[in-house]
Amino acid sequence: MKGFRLSITAIALVLLAIFLLYPLALVLDTSLRVEGSGTLTLANYAKVFSSAYYTNSVINSLTAGVLATLCATALAVPLAFCLARVNLPGRTVLLTLASLPLGLPSFVAAYALVLLFGHAGVVTTALRDIGLPIGSIYGMPGIVIVFTLTLYPYVLMPTIAGFKAIDISVEEAARNLGGSRFHVFRTVLLPVVMPAVLAGALLVFIETLENFGVPAVLAEDKPFLAVDIFKLFAGEADSNPAAAGALSVLLIAGTSVVLLIQRRYLGKRRFTTNARSAPPPLPLSRGWRFAAAAYCWGMVSISLLPFAAVLMISFLKFRGPVLHWQASLGNYVELIAGSYQPLYNTLILASVTAVVATLIGAPIGYVVARHRSRLTGVLDMVGMVPFAVSGTVLGIGLILAFNERPLMLTGGWLILVIAYVVRKLPFAIRSASAIVHQIEPSLEEASISLGVSPMRTFATLTVPLMMSGLVGSVILVWITVASELSSTIVLYTSKWSTMTVRMYQFLEGTAPGTATAAAAVLILFTAVPLLLVNRRLRRQDGTFL
Repeated sequence: MKGFRLSITAIALVLLAIFLLYPLALVLDTSLRVEGSGTLTLANYAKVFSSAYYTNSVINSLTAGVLATLCATALAVPLAFCLARVNLPGRTVLLTLASLPLGLPSFVAAYALVLLFGHAGVVTTALRDIGLPIGSIYGMPGIVIVFTLTLYPYVLMPTIAGFKAIDISVEEAARNLGGSRFHVFRTVLLPVVMPAVLAGALLVFIETLENFGVPAVLAEDKPFLAVDIFKLFAGEADSNPAAAGALSVLLIAGTSVVLLIQRRYLGKRRFTTNARSAPPPLPLSRGWRFAAAAYCWGMVSISLLPFAAVLMISFLKFRGPVLHWQASLGNYVELIAGSYQPLYNTLILASVTAVVATLIGAPIGYVVARHRSRLTGVLDMVGMVPFAVSGTVLGIGLILAFNERPLMLTGGWLILVIAYVVRKLPFAIRSASAIVHQIEPSLEEASISLGVSPMRTFATLTVPLMMSGLVGSVILVWITVASELSSTIVLYTSKWSTMTVRMYQFLEGTAPGTATAAAAVLILFTAVPLLLVNRRLRRQDGTFL
């Protein structure tokens, strides 16, 4: 067993060292050099840390991250419980719709809401005309709202898998001792699924820190880390890679602290159960079933508001950047007149990345959760670094590392896949480790004691028990890669342009209507695979993620 663990850990660390740590080291080395002379200096960091502007940038980013994480978790956990344990009408459709926010690029969602609730938005203007003035969506409240509506599926999907992996006998024993359903949920079920909840909450928090699109659209004059890093690295004026590197270190440090807190919490508690099949639906009264259905459909409907805005706006007429309340198919005509290559590239790159990231992340998540040691602790920390690093920073690092022989990857599809796999690997690791926490180790020990090798035990016993979490990982990776922008904008070439790049170019230019039409097409191609996967899972074992 020790050899199996060490092999996985060593291979994973080598891959991460080559495609993550080495590129980041090059970026940080550049940031520590005086431009031109190449002399080592810390003056760039001192300048950043002594700046009130960047201090506010850190505070704003952390505030938005904490608030969005709390809101997303509070909304997603009850929704996950209802989807996992209540026999709701259309729950496969519900889960598919609940997953959609991750497939819409956040900057498009923010822009759509600005067109509705901005200073001169359609809804804002209409309410103002009838004497009901409301504040615009700009600023911290708007950023938290958009983050909550678009990121809560990160908590939802692993938590559903966690609720469905609970042994029903645990709940029955608590009920037989006289506990109410709410008391059992609070004291028995919720603590057992806490690894899944914390895994999703961690992803939400880190994504808010790294996200560039939402603050870029909604922050107005408020500084945010991700936006500042992008401007300092890729800005046409006042470009300062050293300052961007220093800010990137702050992101890594923040992620490390949160991850250590999570590991400390999980390390002091036991969460495993002996579930062999998903627990049956709860026998609720008609009133409680109605309340559960109302909450689920209401929550999902609110989260789909940016989607509804995008779809509605895509059928409206634009004159340059100005929106007019007039129906038109001109946006789609203009989109269809262009090339289909970005859509094809998006589907291919997302599919390859989802498979590769899950194949790499599953064994890493297993080792991290099951075999705690200093080495696996290092692996866990390194595996979470990609989320703390701006996609722009990673993209530049990959260019610095692989822009010359003997391993020249720039300009092709492989460097995009590498960037996506590295960036999304934490999804696979956290999803796998969360579900492994709930698998009883004695099952694997019994298999090994009967002479089955650790590798075969992992492949034939552990992986099937992890399947719900792994499928969730594939879905998460696929739909988030399809909406990825920050690393793509640095690494793509004209041959490998994606849908998000085209949308960004449309919004930056004078074709926001075409951008919303492209977003609507991406929504369609995201929703169909989700629906098919959920239906297949339900037919196989009567469950879904």
